[in-house]
Amino acid sequence: MQRLVLLDLDDTLIDRRQALAAVVTRFADRHRLTAAEREGVLGRLGERACLADFAALRELHGLTVPAGALWQQYAQDMAESVLCPAGVLEGLEALRVRGWRIAIATNGPGDVQRAKLDATGLAARVHAVCVSGELGFRKPDPRMFAAAARSCGAHPGEGGWMVGDDPVKDIIGGRSAGLTTLWIGRAADWPATLPAPDRIAPTALRAIRLLLALTPEEG
Repeated sequence: MQRLVLLDLDDTLIDRRQALAAVVTRFADRHRLTAAEREGVLGRLGERACLADFAALRELHGLTVPAGALWQQYAQDMAESVLCPAGVLEGLEALRVRGWRIAIATNGPGDVQRAKLDATGLAARVHAVCVSGELGFRKPDPRMFAAAARSCGAHPGEGGWMVGDDPVKDIIGGRSAGLTTLWIGRAADWPATLPAPDRIAPTALRAIRLLLALTPEEG
């Protein structure tokens, strides 16, 4: 198996949920929304966010700021709010030293995802980044994983690892692309209706340490 690892971004390498809660609170304060309205915004943006969401929020709440400006502010606020643990950054450096090719494969809009990657220092510690909003297809589409592998000089179909928190997008999708899968979560929380991942780790840092401990034959 080639020494390739593809990593999800949101709620794998960074805590999107925590950052989003802070960003939505800032949005609500800025536009004087009620607590109930804040919860509505959080629910709308919880799974994913795009420009159309902010056009709809502008209409719903009677905001005078253009939707494009709301979107740009959201991207800036997210970049300022996300954090990546120092141990994860150090772990990625250690993987590179040991000859691993590393790519981030993330669903989402390019401007927001790349702003997060730059702000956290993750962009400088991987060989490549593939963002669904720039490619026109999303995980779990096998093309996403193949594109990520090619982007960092690896060969799709020759094996590697997919690490992520989403059972379908990351794990089932990664397996369909011929990758060994490492789920970020607790074994008790894995959906019983889905085939189990190859490995499980509670955090991205523990996942990286697992990869570092693999023998050449395993990794």
